[in-house]
Amino acid sequence: MSLENLSEEAKVAYQAFQDMSQSKQAYFSLLQEIDGKYKNGGAPSANENQQLEELLRIHDKNVTAFNIAMSEVADQASRMALIKLMS
Repeated sequence: MSLENLSEEAKVAYQAFQDMSQSKQAYFSLLQEIDGKYKNGGAPSANENQQLEELLRIHDKNVTAFNIAMSEVADQASRMALIKLMS
């Protein structure tokens, strides 16, 4: 099943999944960058810590939105197609 064939609820959940995936990647990318930068000593700056906190806040919001959107996909066939698309 393609994205076009999903129910409206499943499309919303898929977009929420995409948003969650992007925010996770953004957070971990910055975390890796900071880890590499300070691997041999030192600590992240206040600005870097603030950026991490903001990215984590955004990701938490996206996880919540995804969980809510998934709970709205009641049709079992749509839910299974959605899970397959996310795999």
